[in-house]
Amino acid sequence: MKDERFCNSHCPFTRAIGTIGNKWKPIIIDVIGSRTTRFGQLAAIIPIISRKVLTEQLKELEGDGLVERAAYSELPPRVEYKLTEKGLAFLPILEDIKQWNIKYDVAPMPCEDGQKRRLDYAG
Repeated sequence: MKDERFCNSHCPFTRAIGTIGNKWKPIIIDVIGSRTTRFGQLAAIIPIISRKVLTEQLKELEGDGLVERAAYSELPPRVEYKLTEKGLAFLPILEDIKQWNIKYDVAPMPCEDGQKRRLDYAG
């Protein structure tokens, strides 16, 4: 759920965080990337998000103009998502964040064998 205090702020950075600031939206944007992706594919690639939360986040991303939804009248129903121009413009920022994390090893996750690994979408 969006925090309207962030979205209605006079500060551009605060408004940006209000738009993309929760843990799921950047991951969803990154997974969709520059291709069209079906809902089921998103759910499979990010199995640690519930379908309910995924649906909510996609609706918010669509409302913010970052994602475009296409629903097709066929059986079984098919819904596809792709990034808008605004969403595509966010991809280089996500790449910079990933490179920053790789460089500084911000949140290494311990493995069972004691080695460090990075968190992937499957957890």
